[in-house]
Amino acid sequence: MSQSPLRILHILDHSLPVHSGYAFRSQAILRTQKKRGWDPSVVTSPKHYESWQQSWSPSEEVGGIQYHRAVGVAQASLPLEKERRIMVTLAARMREIVRQQSIQVLHAHSPVLNAIPALWVGRKTGIPVVYEVRAPWEDAAIDHGTYGSRSWRYKLVKALETWVCKKVHHVAVLCQGLREEMVRRGIAPEKLTVIPNGVDVDSFQKCDPDSDLAVRWGLTGKRVVAFLGSFFRYEGLDLLIEAIALIVRQDPRVVLLLVGGGIAEFDLKAQVRRLQLDSHVIMPGSVAPERIPGVYALVDVLAYPRHSLRLTELVTPLKPLEAMAMGKALVASNIGGHRELIRDGQTGLLFPAGNAEALASAIQRLLGDAELRCRLEQTGDYWVRHERSWEKTTADYSEVYTQAFQRQQKREGRFSAFSNHSFDG
Repeated sequence: MSQSPLRILHILDHSLPVHSGYAFRSQAILRTQKKRGWDPSVVTSPKHYESWQQSWSPSEEVGGIQYHRAVGVAQASLPLEKERRIMVTLAARMREIVRQQSIQVLHAHSPVLNAIPALWVGRKTGIPVVYEVRAPWEDAAIDHGTYGSRSWRYKLVKALETWVCKKVHHVAVLCQGLREEMVRRGIAPEKLTVIPNGVDVDSFQKCDPDSDLAVRWGLTGKRVVAFLGSFFRYEGLDLLIEAIALIVRQDPRVVLLLVGGGIAEFDLKAQVRRLQLDSHVIMPGSVAPERIPGVYALVDVLAYPRHSLRLTELVTPLKPLEAMAMGKALVASNIGGHRELIRDGQTGLLFPAGNAEALASAIQRLLGDAELRCRLEQTGDYWVRHERSWEKTTADYSEVYTQAFQRQQKREGRFSAFSNHSFDG
């Protein structure tokens, strides 16, 4: 094999400069792959422009990574016509990049609208295709209100996701819950590799509280419970507000800080007004990424009260890892996605999902027990730094790409220099 770096084209739904968990995970993957000596680049779907409605360039550099953009597509009145246009446009942009660069791996990330064009291009060019399943996209769409669980669209997306996983050369999944789901769908276990969420341990370290924001938000002298992230309905922030209403009856010093925004924001603000919690719930909107560590430092307890849904039972979140890295105690619902990350009583406290009284009790227990809080903070910080740095969680991409090349060559019945190579950086 040539000594030139492995060239990987990642196919993404959207990316930075859009701020989302999806975009931040993508950038972390790309950054660590580049540190390994590989040469990752990106093409984003036309859907990128549904989130980023500002000026753009066909190619640009973001954080030292080359990003290529597929142009947006027009709305369509016929069912699935827009999705067809998205895939055709993305495939055309991918073919341009493949012609210009010596791409060796096509690495498509959820949703399936990225994977199908990658398969088209992979078959034409002989480039192996990896598909990374970050969530069952059909279930995420339910929370967004796109369609229902019994709709034909739900069934179609689920069927396509399964079909794609059977056709690509290897499948990466976000967590063990998704791996088990794919095995139930008939995907061979040896074709599946877990690439879990990680955290940038250099960026998330204990620091001084952001005193300016503390004054601006009126947090001086308060006991702060917080959630930082996107306000999706499945996050259970409505339950958290219910719990705070119970807590402040006994301790009026407690305030809830909700940093971020999203589709549930309007309903959450209405709930705060209805429960007359305006002086106890602070919703300042989003904060610049560089100030996030200082915000974490203002907080006494982080709360992750996700509701029990098919999506949350299968998929692990990212934010609890950040809390651990910042040395913060946390409370989380006992759904499958949290149980995969959090050891109850060791790295956090778990409470029965959907139970506001149990959530309030867990928060009060942590606020009232400094020794327990300190022990959870230390254990969580140690675990996340040793087990969930991005460098560690992404190391198995070497095996993913090796398996993809070997499976491609086996299908084609021929040998190449890649067949027995391990991409260990």
